Order: sequence, then structure tokens, then C-alpha cells
Amino acid sequence: MAGGSAALTYNSEPRTLDPAALSNTWAHQAVLGNALYGTLIVNNVDTLAIEYKMATDFSTTDGGRTFMLKLRPGLQFTDGTALDAAAVKFNWDRLRDPALASTSLRQAAQVASNDVVDATTLRVTMTSPSPHFPQNLLAGAMNWIASPTALQKGQAAFDAEPVGAGPFTLTKWMRQDVIELSKNTGYWDAPRPYLDSITLRAASDNAQRLNAVTTGAVDVAAETSWANLAKAEEAGFPTQTVPLGGGQFIGMNFRRAPFDDPRARRAVILAIDPESVNVAVYNGKGQVPATLFQKNSPYFTDIALPSPDKVEAQKLFDELAAEGKPVSFAFTTYPTPEAKATAESVQAQLSAFENVEAKIDVVDFAAATARTAAHDFDMTITSALIQDPDSGLWNAFHSTSRGNTIGVDDRELTAALDAGRVAEDPAARKEAYETVQNRLVALNPGIWYVRSSPSVITGKNVHGAQMYGLGSPLPEELWFQN
Repeated sequence: MAGGSAALTYNSEPRTLDPAALSNTWAHQAVLGNALYGTLIVNNVDTLAIEYKMATDFSTTDGGRTFMLKLRPGLQFTDGTALDAAAVKFNWDRLRDPALASTSLRQAAQVASNDVVDATTLRVTMTSPSPHFPQNLLAGAMNWIASPTALQKGQAAFDAEPVGAGPFTLTKWMRQDVIELSKNTGYWDAPRPYLDSITLRAASDNAQRLNAVTTGAVDVAAETSWANLAKAEEAGFPTQTVPLGGGQFIGMNFRRAPFDDPRARRAVILAIDPESVNVAVYNGKGQVPATLFQKNSPYFTDIALPSPDKVEAQKLFDELAAEGKPVSFAFTTYPTPEAKATAESVQAQLSAFENVEAKIDVVDFAAATARTAAHDFDMTITSALIQDPDSGLWNAFHSTSRGNTIGVDDRELTAALDAGRVAEDPAARKEAYETVQNRLVALNPGIWYVRSSPSVITGKNVHGAQMYGLGSPLPEELWFQN
């Protein structure tokens, strides 16, 4: 049924409504970005097939050296200006500027140049061949195009009146409280959106999110907790989860002591039992990765991730201490209950060993993001989320990637990631990613402690919940059934 207003929660309050500052994942501001700016493309999260929205084509004929982006004709921003190839070029060129410090730089930096062919066509030249790049694009802010006219007025003006071509427009933003959005009556894909309005509130506390849905205070919650998903399902509330390989891992900074020494990384990995972290953080309901890829993946190989070995861990701690290098570090963590519980579990487990000391440094989202980007940490929670393996693995572990925050620099791993990126033959890609799996096990970049849960929980009368990419919900598809 069309009409009505829905209340939604997501995890992280935005600091600005500039799409370059929004993160297109379920755990951050994906639903807000999709609401204000719409999407160029999406994918089917089961088959990974690309599906088109405001774009009608984004394909390559030369092995990923160049792409041609085609737009629907007549697209307009809510300020009446054209969402054309020049507008896309403006947004994408802007994202490539390191001074902007967008989390989507990791995707945008893979583009060498954009050239307007005509009003609906943009020629995209890559820095190196990348035939699977569309899967990268939809995982970041490259999928959201804002009005260049509005962006050029500056952040304060844009935050007061953000201009996109999405299914909703801003009515009110009360910082640290609520964002109210109204239906864009000029949205290109009528009769969508089906709702008249939506309200968005950030809720980082697990119990608060779950309680809001189960009591009817919220209609849709973007969910990060396996424990919450289990409780919601037990209570009869619908859930959806995007299937992903990889997951979240406790990353160690290769660039500085103590983890520039591979023995320190291996000692910590062997000392920590991920199942104990699962119990402490998710009440045992999380999915702990045993292998990098899930068994249903065409790239699955039964290469086991490291398992605990407390005796060997203590030997390594003692060996480092005897050389005058006892392992001492700080775990920099976000302020969410899950993140803090993860750090506390690591600290508690390591307290049973000698010659190792772990401190916890809890910082806010903005500070944590800035410190991670500046590589100013010893240990932190990060991720490599795998749909098509190129996007998640290349971004997280390639030696030249902007997303390689932990500083892995391994020639064999980089070569395998490049081979997997350019290969179009499935057998060749599987061979490349088998090498990737072996190298990651050998390098010990971190503790793989949980599969990510890109999910939504919905009220019992809510329908149309759809996600793409890394659990990015599409608010224009939501509707109520009384």
C-alpha cells in the first residue's frame, strides 16, 4: 500500500550530508545516501549481476581499461539542474581528491580520468585494467551523484539543503537527533517511492535498536549484531542478510612496532580464540570464519584460517621479550558496544599470557576514522567483505590500495590480487584467489573473528526491504501492508 511514514534506524550519525562523507555500507549511512541521491547501479546480492537504475549501462569492451557509463536521458536534480554526464564527472573527480578524505577514495582512485562524450555518456579510463570495477563502484559514494551547483555553495549551505535526484528530499535535520525526509514527487522511477516520508535516527546501541523494532517505535533497523538478528527472528520479526565472505578482522598495523615484526602478529593471532570473542560480543550467535570464502562461493578452497595455539603463542611472546621487544600495544576502537566488547575480549584473553600488554583506546567515530586513515594505530577493527572478490580483497590488501589501512606490502599477494582483478576466465580467477588465501594465512594480517552481518530487521507489516552491495537498503522500495 502506498503512503505513510516509516521510522528507520542506522548506526552512525553523519557529520555532513555531502555524499563524499557518507559510507555506503549497512553499518553507516547507506540508507540516507540512497534516499537523498538515488543510485546509478545496484547488484543482485545472490548472483552479483549488475542491475541498472539511473544508469542504463556501465560496461567495458577492452578488458576493463575503459568503461562507458550511459545515463537515462532527462534526469534532474531537485534544484532543476541536469543529472548528466558532466554532473557525474564533477562528483567522481571530486572523490578522487585526497584532500576531501572520502572513504570512497579507495574506489575513486582507481579511475585515471573521466571524459564527457555527450549529455548521457561518460568515458571512464582506469589507472589499470579492472573488468570487475562496477562491483567496486556500488560499494561507495561513486554510486551517489549530488548537484554540482549545490555542492559548490559550500558545506554549510549544502547541509541545509542537500540536492540530489533520489527518492526523498530533506525536510529537517536536527543533529544528534533526527533526519526527516519527504517523498520526491519528481523522482524518475514513479510510482516509487511508495512512502510519503521517512525519519532516520542513529542508534549504535544493540539493545536500543532491537527494542525499537520489537516495540513498533521503528519500522526498519539496519542491523550489525548477529545476536539481535537471532532475537528478532525468535520474536517473529522478518530479517534479511546479504551473504558475504571474509568478514571483520582485528587488524594489526604492519607499519610500526610491535606488529611490524611478523612474530608479534602471529603470537597475538595464536593467543586469541575467536569463539571466545563470539561468546563475549554476540552471545555465541555470530558466524566465525573458518575459511576466507564461504563454501557456496566459486572461489572457495579449504584453506583454514589460523586457529589458537596458546603454547606456541607464549613461546613467541617470550622470544620477542628476550630480544628486548615485549609486545605492548593499544587497541583503538569505535565507541559502539560491540567494538568495545571485542577489544575487551582481546585484552582479557591476552592477560593470561606473559610478556604481552594490551591497552584499549576508545575514540569517537570521526577520530577513529581519521586515525585509521592516517595509519595512527597499533590494532583496530577493520574488514574485508567479499562479494566479488576483487572489490573486498584488492581494496583491503593490495600494496597500492588506499583501503589497505594496515599496510600489508607483499609482492606475491599483490601479484595474485592483480591477476584476479584482470582475469575474466573463472578458472584463472579461482587460481589467483587460492594464492591470495594462502598468502593471507602466511602473513597474519589480523584475527578473523566474525562474518559481517549486512542485515535489516523490519516490522511485521513492512514489505519491500531490498539491499544491494554491502547491505545498502533501498528506501524507495519500502511499503506498508495493514
